[in-house]
Amino acid sequence: MTTAVTAVDRYLAGFEALERRSASESPAWLQRLRHSAMERFAEVGFPTTRDEDWRYTSLAPLLSAAFTPGSASASLEPSATTLEQFALDGAESPRLIFVDGRYSSRRSLRSSREGGYVSSLAEAVTRGDQVAERHLARHAGWDADAFAALSTAFVEDGAVLHVPTDAALTAPIELLFVATRPGAVAQPRILVVTGPGSRATIIERYVTLTDQAYFSNVVTEIVVGTGATVEHAVVQEQSESAVHVATVHAAVERDGTFSTCGVTFGGRLARTTLTVQFGGEGGRATLGGLYVLGGSQHVDNHVSVDHAVARCSSRQLYKGVLDGSARAVFNGRILVRPGAQKTDANQTNKHLLLSDTVEVDSKPQLEIFADDVKCTHGAAEGQLAPEALFYLRSRGLGEAAARALLTHGFAHEVVDRLSPASLRRYVDNTLGTRLGVERVR
Repeated sequence: MTTAVTAVDRYLAGFEALERRSASESPAWLQRLRHSAMERFAEVGFPTTRDEDWRYTSLAPLLSAAFTPGSASASLEPSATTLEQFALDGAESPRLIFVDGRYSSRRSLRSSREGGYVSSLAEAVTRGDQVAERHLARHAGWDADAFAALSTAFVEDGAVLHVPTDAALTAPIELLFVATRPGAVAQPRILVVTGPGSRATIIERYVTLTDQAYFSNVVTEIVVGTGATVEHAVVQEQSESAVHVATVHAAVERDGTFSTCGVTFGGRLARTTLTVQFGGEGGRATLGGLYVLGGSQHVDNHVSVDHAVARCSSRQLYKGVLDGSARAVFNGRILVRPGAQKTDANQTNKHLLLSDTVEVDSKPQLEIFADDVKCTHGAAEGQLAPEALFYLRSRGLGEAAARALLTHGFAHEVVDRLSPASLRRYVDNTLGTRLGVERVR
């Protein structure tokens, strides 16, 4: 308890420093929002394992580290050559780069030729952007989530993407977040608002230039307009000393289509809270996740789909590959509210256990308050099938190579869901390197 209180005090002090530095530059609506969120965070503090949603996940790696929130210390901007190692082959799409949570105009490539705009959040607030004022922190429930409240209190920079009615962005928008400073706290916000009939693809990527500990607290809010289509992907490759907490909220309006796929390779502690809320009939959501862990890594995925209206469908597929002493937590909740008839929801969670010292906690939840629905869920944990290993070894492969290929095949069902193709190739290569498949090839 003392550690948690000390950490809260550290963030309160950081908030005061932020206010002294930026109060004169921030509009009144943003100042009010920050203060309300900080009051809420001070009231609830960091969650503990006594909280049901955090029952299997301890925040000790975060609370025991002396991270420095609200710091105005300048980061050393990586060179263009350094950033090339993170480039997607064949991709020439708009790319916004953030260094320790702050936008880098020198390294970014922006385009608005197809309608709409993408910009840094700081720029949007400065120019009085109405989309940011109307939607920022209006969807992710910071009143009920400590990390969303913390992010809202410290909101300074991030990305804003607005796609107007019937506009279609043929090129994906890539947001690359680079961590460079040990002990730093980055709390970027991402806001995506799409008009009726529009289409967009957003890629979030988190990489590092340091192996030491740092803390990322990211909140992404996505508004899928009537009949709009949004494809969303997240690839997290931070260091195995990092703490990464992500909150994603998607509001899907009538006949809207939302898909998201998250891939986790890094992090000492990585937690994602994903919420999809249907606000109109005919909405569709496809959710996927892959986490490949080793050592003492801990990954926690909390997924909630709120079928608040009738005739909506959702699909979930989450897979984990665990080795060493890694631990995975999956909590998948499907809520079908009264009157949400004709709901069609499916949830699948599978884990491949590569050692005897890994641990998995899987908790599927179906809460159904309507009678004309189709809802299913399934969870499974297991090891590589001996007969499959025997088959590959009988064809001349060694045991290590056979295990690598079978593990790659298990994970590839999720990788195939990634879009665009350049991102899919990048993740497939990263996965192959991590599993040793490249040496087999």
